[in-house]
Amino acid sequence: MPYTATARRPRWWPELLLIAVVYAAYSGGRLLARGDVTTAVDHGLAILRLEQLLHLDAEHPLNRLFTGTPALGIPADFAYATLHYLVTPAVLVWLFRRRPLRYRAARTWLMVSTLLGLVGFTLMPTCPPRLLDAGHGFVDTMAQFSSYGWWGGEASAPRGLGGMTNQYAAMPSLHVGWALWCGVMVWRYGRTPLLKALGVAYPLLTVVVVMGTANHYFLDAVAGCAVMGLGLVLARPATRGADRLRDLVRERFGGRFAGAGTTGASPIVSGGCETSAGERIPGQRARSASADDTPAAAR
Repeated sequence: MPYTATARRPRWWPELLLIAVVYAAYSGGRLLARGDVTTAVDHGLAILRLEQLLHLDAEHPLNRLFTGTPALGIPADFAYATLHYLVTPAVLVWLFRRRPLRYRAARTWLMVSTLLGLVGFTLMPTCPPRLLDAGHGFVDTMAQFSSYGWWGGEASAPRGLGGMTNQYAAMPSLHVGWALWCGVMVWRYGRTPLLKALGVAYPLLTVVVVMGTANHYFLDAVAGCAVMGLGLVLARPATRGADRLRDLVRERFGGRFAGAGTTGASPIVSGGCETSAGERIPGQRARSASADDTPAAAR
């Protein structure tokens, strides 16, 4: 999504407001998208059976490894509970400051993909592996190691606030989707080999974490990547649509505010302020016709 050199640097406060509004709408919509528990469980089991058929069910060995090895399970729980909410805003701020001409396209891609993920939660509520019956062989590592963190037995929500999250919003995995976005941004715009390596490692690590903690199936992660791909395709039309809407609003209402607060103001940029010989501070000069006609020697 190339930007020309004449693209304007975005202002921080409208961007902050826009991101806050979109995230609030996403969070509220995710809560409202809670489906029937029986339907969510059926979807989760269907995904699990499909993975077993395709020999893609890597969740079981990873979950057993994380459950039996606290040195892996506890850091993975902290990664699941925090990185999703720390790395993504950090990359947004980094792009805003270091790559302002690329920022708008990247931000639009992230937002469109997030809204597409909300559609997925609504159409296909899915029970994560950790909430399936114990007979399916999964252990909720975050519940097992909850004494080490602020979460309880309801995903990464702080204890007592489990009702503020939708535990059946597993398909697609936006943990993986957002991590993929971060990885692409860091890999593409990072200048050092270390940054580029982190850009590759972060989404891969996230896939392992969400599966090992039994919060997502492998196909949830695949769906998260697919949502980001579709969001990338739709980001450019979304940007053009936003630009057309902005131009329409300016055309419709801009004239009402044109010149507001400028009545009586001088059309000259300097506002009539001039500096005479020997003066350090410009002073306002009354330029009448008679004064203009006065010979320079007489002034």
